[in-house]
Amino acid sequence: MSDQFRVAFVSGKLGDVDGVSLEVDKWIEVLSRAGHEIYTIAGRYGSPVGGVPEERQLRLERIAFDSEEQQYTERLVFPHLSRRAPHLTPSKLNAILEEISVTSADIAEQIYEYVQENAIDVLVAQNTNAMPMTILGGAAMHRLAGERRIATIFHHHDFWWERSRFSQNRIESLLQRIMPPTDPGLEHVVISSYAAHILSSIKRVDPWIIPNCEDFEHPVGLDDYNSDFRFELGFRERDILVVQPTRIIPRKRIEDSIELLGAFRRRYPELEERLQFIVSLYQGDEPDDDYVVEIRRCAERNGVPLHLISDRVASVRGVGPNGEKRYTNRDVLANADLVTYLPIWEGFGNALLEAIAARVPVVVSTYLVYKTDIMPLGLRNIEVLDRYDQETGRLRIPDSVLDEIHYVLKHPAERSERVAHNFELARQEFGFHVLEEKLHTVFSEYANEIRASRRRLRKSRKRYSV
Repeated sequence: MSDQFRVAFVSGKLGDVDGVSLEVDKWIEVLSRAGHEIYTIAGRYGSPVGGVPEERQLRLERIAFDSEEQQYTERLVFPHLSRRAPHLTPSKLNAILEEISVTSADIAEQIYEYVQENAIDVLVAQNTNAMPMTILGGAAMHRLAGERRIATIFHHHDFWWERSRFSQNRIESLLQRIMPPTDPGLEHVVISSYAAHILSSIKRVDPWIIPNCEDFEHPVGLDDYNSDFRFELGFRERDILVVQPTRIIPRKRIEDSIELLGAFRRRYPELEERLQFIVSLYQGDEPDDDYVVEIRRCAERNGVPLHLISDRVASVRGVGPNGEKRYTNRDVLANADLVTYLPIWEGFGNALLEAIAARVPVVVSTYLVYKTDIMPLGLRNIEVLDRYDQETGRLRIPDSVLDEIHYVLKHPAERSERVAHNFELARQEFGFHVLEEKLHTVFSEYANEIRASRRRLRKSRKRYSV
């Protein structure tokens, strides 16, 4: 990239194992290699962000997904998130909107001062203005980009209208205005062609498409650190480890993965004693205790041994509070025999790419973005068509899928051929070279606006000088 800028990433959460955190890590790696100086601003850090000095990692608790202000506002304005959502009079609703406005203005001022103190050139807003997981953060970013005219790239991973718990709300006008904003001088990036089409249709903006990418040049494999995973977690060498490398949230449809394994056990009883089903990540930012109970019952009903191991998985390798060894999600995948990935909806498919990079066969549902942006490449995954039973709502699992799984598990040569084919195709389409090229294009095209923003900030910096 011809220009080097000071770039600050803004998010409700960073340094974790969720898709947004993972993609931010990749962007930071690529932009740092291109000579840009990186800063981060987040409500919470799961762990320090790699490649960024800790003194450049600002924490603003009020923009965290679980901040007191966020939880208070969610209870009032998103009725589906609370069993006892209170009735709001027009005056009470106006008071809430005013409170959001005042508080977000204060947060925007904090970020603005940080921008001035560190001579930051451009902000990269990570899903802050696509999902209301941080309403105050989104409102603050809208002020900074629209009123302060700071150069801002909005990176949207998914949108609020795609989630039923947010689509029914009491602040529709606010969300329509700021999520995402459409002010001139802003840049938008989405992760799929479908998202680009929707954003263009609804908001009349023309976003860049940068898909989820993966470092295929340095793929995970068994090594001195992760080769003891089976022993550490009590599995046998002969066990067939089937991994669901996702968080525990309803749209991942973990119950469908369990139903699939239950049907597989019944069809191939000679393997049932060896099957172990692992869900590697935590409940995430959409906690639903009822859903955890549901998948436990589903596993018990199907006779599928279920292992929830999020306490042993982190964004970086290390040791837990009780001295237990912690692995990354990639370490788990390096030990997997099969991956299940059957979401009903997905922004793109980070976990899918991670599994392919780890050279593990994947059973995948043909969710919408898979069909539009991934399936046409010709990957040799074990595909389950996204057809659901009208009465039970369950994904329909044909016997042919079970037979294909059995064939791949029992024939090492077929497995090797498939995963090698998928690895090479995905490397070409979603490798870091693709991310580098696309980020180069975005920052080059936006460079004039960033330089103009830099001049505006420089002129106003006198107010902040001592």
